[in-house]
Amino acid sequence: MSIENMVNIIKKIHPNYVAIIKIGAFYNSYGKDAYILSYLFGYKKKNFGKNNWMCGFPKNSLGYVQNTLESKKINYILIDRAHQYEVDEKVDFRNANRYEEFFKSAHKNIILQERALNIYNYLIENIENVNLKGKIIKIEEILQDEEGKVCSN
Repeated sequence: MSIENMVNIIKKIHPNYVAIIKIGAFYNSYGKDAYILSYLFGYKKKNFGKNNWMCGFPKNSLGYVQNTLESKKINYILIDRAHQYEVDEKVDFRNANRYEEFFKSAHKNIILQERALNIYNYLIENIENVNLKGKIIKIEEILQDEEGKVCSN
């Protein structure tokens, strides 16, 4: 069975848990869980399967990840692929679980980051365009109005 199918089964059983799956020397999370880990720890998301995301970290970071999830009261499960995807550890905060709250914040934050990065990439790719200077001036004016500070030349 593919990892993608296994993750779908795991998430049907444990929908409001960050599923952290050990694969070799790394731990990976997928879908909504990848958003949460990327948001909390700055880990990069990667495309995985159709319209899905994955996020991973080395096994020596596991304690830090667990402590952070626990301090924020986010349910999680540890799964080892080598053990036929059995749950090795489960932390459940019951009604105090903040999984959905953190997913909503993570999703909103990451979408805005991606939009800002797309704008940045557009500006860099079109740096030689003569009309770009006017667009940058408009952006600076908007930021100046909003924040009262912007560096311009």
